[in-house]
Amino acid sequence: MKKSVLIAFAFSTFFACKTENKEEKVIAQQEDKTDIAPISDAILEDAVIYEANIRQYSSEGSFDAFTKDIPKLKQLGVKIIWLMPINPISETKRKATGGDFASLIKDEAERNKMLGSYYAVSDYTKVNPEFGDIEDFRALVKTAHTNGMYVILDWVPNHTGWDHVWIKEHPEFYVKNAKGEITDPLNSDGTSKGWGDVAQLDYTNMAMQNEMIKDMMYWVENEHVDGFRCDHVEPTPVAFWEKAIPQLRAKRALFMLAENDDAKFMKGTNLFDMEYGWKLHHLMNDIAQGKKSVNDFDDLMTYNQTTYEPNDILMNFVTNHDENSWAGTIYERLDGKAELMTALSFMAPGMPLIYSGQEYDLNHRLKFFEKDSIPKTKGKMWPVLEKLGQLKNDNLALNGGKHPAAYKRLPSDKNTLMFERTKNGKTAIFIANLSDESSKIAIPLKGKYKDYMADKDLELNDGVLEIGAWEYKILTN
Repeated sequence: MKKSVLIAFAFSTFFACKTENKEEKVIAQQEDKTDIAPISDAILEDAVIYEANIRQYSSEGSFDAFTKDIPKLKQLGVKIIWLMPINPISETKRKATGGDFASLIKDEAERNKMLGSYYAVSDYTKVNPEFGDIEDFRALVKTAHTNGMYVILDWVPNHTGWDHVWIKEHPEFYVKNAKGEITDPLNSDGTSKGWGDVAQLDYTNMAMQNEMIKDMMYWVENEHVDGFRCDHVEPTPVAFWEKAIPQLRAKRALFMLAENDDAKFMKGTNLFDMEYGWKLHHLMNDIAQGKKSVNDFDDLMTYNQTTYEPNDILMNFVTNHDENSWAGTIYERLDGKAELMTALSFMAPGMPLIYSGQEYDLNHRLKFFEKDSIPKTKGKMWPVLEKLGQLKNDNLALNGGKHPAAYKRLPSDKNTLMFERTKNGKTAIFIANLSDESSKIAIPLKGKYKDYMADKDLELNDGVLEIGAWEYKILTN
């Protein structure tokens, strides 16, 4: 009798386990169907990247509020979402508007308004509770993946906030002064960078490096992020990234963006994929303000072609979180040339960036240390970015990844910028009048073209095009 019961129990257990395993397999298959293919070089060719400032994106300042709008970003051609730091922010030495520490503000209500810098991280493996919880974050990632978009995290490798657990448990992870005190980040001459709300990590400490990689690995393995935008990369040694990036990529295909413009961080095949196009950004500001000319653009393109490898990617941008908050809005810096320079950021070799609010004509400097919000009314820039995003996604001539479209400067007068991008029979031509007067431009083109932004056919039989002051044209075949 006992033997029969045991046999029956064994069979029931076997079939129960088998059924459970089958159900788990079905669930896994269902999850795979909703997941996204690993990020690849092909994706990078026609991608637009979007920088999401969760705190300021909505009045709620939450993951959920941003997640609801993710499907809208598809209309702008966005394929990569870069989330500004989502980690908890240090309370110790928290920065306030104006540069002082929040703790020095006597009025409690005013003091509580100060939320600190996103880049003063107190825990690398947690989410900022102001934005929501980890389940809210997972819903964001899942929604992005379902909509064909990849998510990269803003990572702060150079420093931590002052109440990070390492401060007490591993003080040896930090740089110290002659008195043995942990320091904030310093300039080469020993003076402070002015970032008193963060503590400088010591990259000569191998144990610290390993812990940093371990914390990055958490997001790759457990939260299925698709890469990282790494903040203030320059002080960190290339050798660290030569160790970290291959380990991370061994688990999952990743896209790596460095806040830097030194080509050494993209050398070879296993370092960063993309860096900031800082030089183009500053040049666009200077051209708009009459400080630089078309010749300077030509010099920059020559510099890029001789400095970077063909598969290096530069991020083109007219604004980002730093530029908006500290240098001014695109309307302050670019005045009436904002649309032209935005179009140039899409047409030039590289990957274009859209910063939160740019699509809604954001015309004020977002607060950096306290709550603010962006407008949500579609104005002039939304349809412009929508058309540019579609062109970037659909026309091979705008490919800007590891196998970019060819760039050819076309001859023009001193006030006209004219270049051609071509790939596999597709052509896109950018023509811009960088002067305060309308002009009849002699162009080395004949035949039928499409005036892409105006959605009109254009026939160039006499090789002359009339174009207004600070006006641009994008011609396609």
